[in-house]
Amino acid sequence: MKVVLFCGGYGMRMRNGTADDVPKPMAMVGPRPLIWHVMRYYAHFGHKEFILCLGYGAHHIKDFFLNYEETTSNDFVLRKGRTELLSTDISDWTITFAQTGIESPIGERLRRVRHHLDGDEMFLANYADVLTDAPLPEMIEKFSQRDAGASMMVVPPQSSFHCVELGEDNLVGGITAVSDMPLWENGGYFVLRQEVFDHIPENGDLVADGCAQLAKQGRLVAHQHRGFWKPTDTVKERAALDEAYARGERPWAVWEQDSAAVGA
Repeated sequence: MKVVLFCGGYGMRMRNGTADDVPKPMAMVGPRPLIWHVMRYYAHFGHKEFILCLGYGAHHIKDFFLNYEETTSNDFVLRKGRTELLSTDISDWTITFAQTGIESPIGERLRRVRHHLDGDEMFLANYADVLTDAPLPEMIEKFSQRDAGASMMVVPPQSSFHCVELGEDNLVGGITAVSDMPLWENGGYFVLRQEVFDHIPENGDLVADGCAQLAKQGRLVAHQHRGFWKPTDTVKERAALDEAYARGERPWAVWEQDSAAVGA
């Protein structure tokens, strides 16, 4: 299945006080940017046709792949001055680079790459800045069996704050951690059918317009995931992932786990 990645936003909360034009998916986690980790996740499950919805800082993403260095994340042999790779990352990937506008909302970016889907009835979509170990084949299989227009992965609230229940005279009736409440957040991993385009107006949004309309019609399903899921909306969150990578704690790297199991 083709994978549409939204990677053209400003990512202002990732700036860390610096003025640059690096889009958020290009923030580094270990030796590779976020977008690479997301793409490796999909490729691991056999989905290697990518459509990148470019916008802000597009040249950084283009340059990364046009000048891709396989030796950064693959073992190799240097023999008589020539490099012999023992494995590769992207040699069998197909990547379409599509400029979808600087200010375009997510839904409009999706509309502008519709023709690149070649009429495929089902396809995948992602914000390109969230890492997870979610079982993608299960997500796709469950959706394929449903009569629905879209599936959205949902996760428990990530906030560490507490909600306070107030009664009369401002007496506190109860305190509940947000993460313990019966709420779910949009996890940013989608399985979509072409039907979603019927509900996204020009300059519309994928979730607020497309998914919201499908939900009203009872045609939006959720895939609940309680496993590993981490966003990178802030510098602190991205740094935490980078530190985890350095410690060897990277549950999102399902390709490494399966390789280790084979070699065991």
